[in-house]
Amino acid sequence: MGGLRCVDGSYLTVTPVACVDSVGTPYEITLELHRDGTPYGMVGERCGWFLARLARGVAQAREGRGHAALWPDPDDRFPEDEPDSELFSFRYRTRRGAVGGGELRCQLRTIPIWMPGPERGGEWRLTRRAYLEAWGSGGVGMRAVLTSAELESFVGGLVDEAEGCMGGRDLAGNPVEGAGSSERR
Repeated sequence: MGGLRCVDGSYLTVTPVACVDSVGTPYEITLELHRDGTPYGMVGERCGWFLARLARGVAQAREGRGHAALWPDPDDRFPEDEPDSELFSFRYRTRRGAVGGGELRCQLRTIPIWMPGPERGGEWRLTRRAYLEAWGSGGVGMRAVLTSAELESFVGGLVDEAEGCMGGRDLAGNPVEGAGSSERR
């Protein structure tokens, strides 16, 4: 069970729950959200493959691959090229497609910070952070601000737990030939 302390002091718990087919075989996951231990929402039907891909992307960005190498601090390195882009957005959807019951999204933001210095009074330094926001079915929101290391730990923990609740199945792979990604972490 992954969890984050939010900026308002509340605690968001995210638990992967296996989606099962008609014979009871797990094939994907949904995320169950709790705020301070109270049920908060269900989001992200069949989001496991996407989370596995994001975990791999954050790890590679922290190593300095691609455009992420332009950021000297590994905590500012994320897999997207755009300065302020969305890493994911998961909502609850009924079988008929109606939206409700919660939302979990993560957006990158570039933040200028003034660094005082002895010469010329200081300088501006740009940082990047992931803003993870959750909304419950009642419309109340919560937010956590994460470095790339914190996001890597959070998403990696979710993927590990999801693979465990699915009997060890690798979420990064797809058992249907020719579908999705065959690349493994």
